[in-house]
Amino acid sequence: MARIRDAFADAGVTGLLHARDIDTGAELGLGADALMSTASVHKLCLVSTVFREAARGRIDLTQQVEVPAEQRTKGPTGLAAMLDPARLSLRDLAAQSIAVSDNTAADVLWDRVGLDAVNSAMAELGLRSTRAVHMMRDLYASMTADAGAAGVAALVEPATLARLRVLDPAHTNHSTARDLTALLAAVWRDEVCAGEHGRLLRRVLGLQAWSHRLASGFPFDDVRVSGKTGTLPTLRHEAGVVEYPDGGRYAVAVLTRSASTAITLPAADAVIGTAARIAVDALRAGAR
Repeated sequence: MARIRDAFADAGVTGLLHARDIDTGAELGLGADALMSTASVHKLCLVSTVFREAARGRIDLTQQVEVPAEQRTKGPTGLAAMLDPARLSLRDLAAQSIAVSDNTAADVLWDRVGLDAVNSAMAELGLRSTRAVHMMRDLYASMTADAGAAGVAALVEPATLARLRVLDPAHTNHSTARDLTALLAAVWRDEVCAGEHGRLLRRVLGLQAWSHRLASGFPFDDVRVSGKTGTLPTLRHEAGVVEYPDGGRYAVAVLTRSASTAITLPAADAVIGTAARIAVDALRAGAR
């Protein structure tokens, strides 16, 4: 773990990590049970619940939903950034939520299944430290209110960051690195939903467009990385699954907080991949 601590320190972040071999149960962690604000990583919980509900016959993934242009949730990608009305199925909204972290698509799904259903699903899966307290629109409303009159420009000011409730796991969606790898392992073992629904869920979780965090630690054509990032001021996270051609499957969650308030911090992004690679290499070495 010293190498992981050193990597975090060199990148100017404090970090939490948990990695587990999905098939053998071997694991290692650093601060793995500490609560952390999850930001958009919580979309893993949301989308997993959507497919779990569909597998139980409670929703139809092909149901078409009208998404009007007005009153969309803030966000730089997907429907949140589009100007015209749209119509998508629930499963395509799930894909948007993961692939480009579309906040509007996520909130349509939150409205469909509800916070209680997501929290109940996580509890059923044994994730006792994972809870959603608000949808994306409410998360951003909280941040806007706490930033005050200066708006987003104040989000690089330490005094402003100190009062942001979205950075405090006691007041926002939260989980632990260990819970997140438990969820991902359950998805890959068909324990969230089995058969076709499980396969489709894993497909969606493999659609993420961003490769600058977790995937950067595994730059190989024959290694598949599925995951979901999460970002808020000073927070950079990713949780995902790394699959090797020899059949090895590893769930990894890396949650970080940077000392700098700068918006662009390439080293803080890259250390997520570095730390994950160190952890997975250790698990693979132990299995030999």
